[in-house]
Amino acid sequence: MSSGRDGQLDPAINDQVEELFLGSDFGDEDLQAAMRQELTERLAMGRPLSVYAGYDPTKPDLHIGHAITLRKLRRFQQYGHRVTVIVGTFTAVIGDTSDKKDQRAAVARETVHAAGKTYAEQVARILDPELTSIQFNHTWLDKLGAADIVELASQFTVQQFQIRANYRERLATGKPVGLHEFLYALFQGYDAVHLHTDVQIGATEQLFNIMAGRRLQRFFGQQPCIAITFPVLVGTDGVERMSKSKGNYIGIAEEPAEQYGKVMSVSDETMMKWIPLVADWDREEVLAVVGAVSSGSLHAMDLKKRLARRVVELYHGPEAADAAADDFERIHQRRQVPAEMPTVELLPSASVIDALLRSGAASSRSAARRLVEGRGVTLDERVVSDGEETIVDDSVLRVGKRRFYRLSTRDD
Repeated sequence: MSSGRDGQLDPAINDQVEELFLGSDFGDEDLQAAMRQELTERLAMGRPLSVYAGYDPTKPDLHIGHAITLRKLRRFQQYGHRVTVIVGTFTAVIGDTSDKKDQRAAVARETVHAAGKTYAEQVARILDPELTSIQFNHTWLDKLGAADIVELASQFTVQQFQIRANYRERLATGKPVGLHEFLYALFQGYDAVHLHTDVQIGATEQLFNIMAGRRLQRFFGQQPCIAITFPVLVGTDGVERMSKSKGNYIGIAEEPAEQYGKVMSVSDETMMKWIPLVADWDREEVLAVVGAVSSGSLHAMDLKKRLARRVVELYHGPEAADAAADDFERIHQRRQVPAEMPTVELLPSASVIDALLRSGAASSRSAARRLVEGRGVTLDERVVSDGEETIVDDSVLRVGKRRFYRLSTRDD
């Protein structure tokens, strides 16, 4: 990873930079060019780089939007660099409002720590556990004293925060902006200082916080980290950002059939936005498939099937991906039930609501009733209109488009 004998940069470095910036978005071409140049120069030093991304555990599940940056970390691992995942057990309590038009609701520290444990487990689905350092930022941020925080704050001005679009809009409309919100960027910036970071990866909306880290690193005599940011992934609805609270997400731990079906449900426009971000294909393959669709040599539906299979393969393996593809074709094209499905044993006189609860398809009787009232439950392909209907024979229960359960009635 150094210059050749003729003084020309090793072509392998250029290839690495192209791969690592694939899909990135800074909203500023000059800044992106500057970051690419800095990474090129840092790689030419010929040493492994320290690279990190941070995740605030406000909810227990990671989705494929989070996986964009995790997969980029994986690329850095494949190139031999040192990767750290920071679980924001301190910063999540403050709450990042980079993408918000209002203050975030406070999250209890206990909730954050519980969710943080699941994050540490889930990242192992993507990153090599033996090559990944998992760090919880409360372990160093809790130790900062008042004098330390004043020192960090002295490196910034109020005007620097006021120019942020979301703060400016809130101030203009009379919405409150909490003083603690300003502190978030300082603490995220200090993460970079603590780790002596070379590269920090995040969403485009995190750019201000990453640049704050660069400023603090200079203050502490460190070489400033290189920012690589990626657009926030639009959800399955094609409109809102992917979020579990909005129900438009694909969880990395979801069942293969659910992942496959959700990818197949998105619009062609959304699919094309996802291709460079979620498929984890190299640059040449991304350019090839996008070009093939544009030229008409590849049908969009065929690419969507390929993407759906790829998503399942990434999180569950090739055999699960094949099975999910077969099940999708069987259910949605040949109108058949899946070859395999969970079996739910029921007591005599069990109702449809009982079956929904026992299968785990509903978490409460009221939730089960809502599924029935929304015409989202079928029994042997017949829409159920009465949740209290008794199940008298073995049958197939279908909930929504993709969840199937084989019901088995038995005596006590």
